[in-house]
Amino acid sequence: MLVTVLLVLIAAVFFFPLVWMVASSFKTNSEIFRTPFAPPSSIDFEQWVRAWDVGNIGQYALNSVITTGTSVLLILIFSAAAAYAFSRYRFRGDKWLMGLLALGLLLPVQSYFIAQSTLFRDLDILDTRLALIIPYTAMGIPLATFLLKTFLDGIPEELFEAARVDGAGDLRMFAVIALPLLRPGLATVAIFSALNTWNEFLLALLYIQDDSLKTIPTGLLAFSSRYVTDYGMLFAALSIITIPMVVIYIVFNRQVTEGITAGSLK
Repeated sequence: MLVTVLLVLIAAVFFFPLVWMVASSFKTNSEIFRTPFAPPSSIDFEQWVRAWDVGNIGQYALNSVITTGTSVLLILIFSAAAAYAFSRYRFRGDKWLMGLLALGLLLPVQSYFIAQSTLFRDLDILDTRLALIIPYTAMGIPLATFLLKTFLDGIPEELFEAARVDGAGDLRMFAVIALPLLRPGLATVAIFSALNTWNEFLLALLYIQDDSLKTIPTGLLAFSSRYVTDYGMLFAALSIITIPMVVIYIVFNRQVTEGITAGSLK
């Protein structure tokens, strides 16, 4: 009982800012400062409409969907293939390659940002979606590969041996045996990768200057100037982009939980 009460209290602490943000999106700036914790006097979605149209949230959201969707798809493809190779094959240098992937978990983006920026400038892909998709994919592959390799290590070797006896090749075993069994792990990787990519700010700020290509985190800067911030419209924009991600996480919560726990069992 005590544990349940503590968990409810912790959940309330983390959930309150979301409720406060949504409630504030229905207030004017004066109401937010005068009665910050009071419920809104009326539910009017005018702020939401203004945030979508005037604030260009629709375009920013589309850019985020394209960038996030493409990055997550590439992460799933490359990490699943890499995890299968590391789990099922032994070859010279495999430990070194796994070590290089581990560096991707340890090194912050600031440590290689200058070299990456120079490379992108020479390739003439700055201020394009590729300038975000490439690093987002590269940053997501290490963790995804380690997670999926853990799943594959738990699959009995006899399944693959039986398939090989039946004449299945490596590609068919990967597609018919590995991928279906990896669904919980792929769902977990997809959710975590999508959340990280959707909320990434630093690279999106530095690599994208064209307003028509900006993603949501950098696009929100348009709601705040040096001297004035329209907090009502800012909270409306934040609500528009936050609620769908929360809903997605709630819908796929069981898959994420199964993915995390299944990978720890042999």
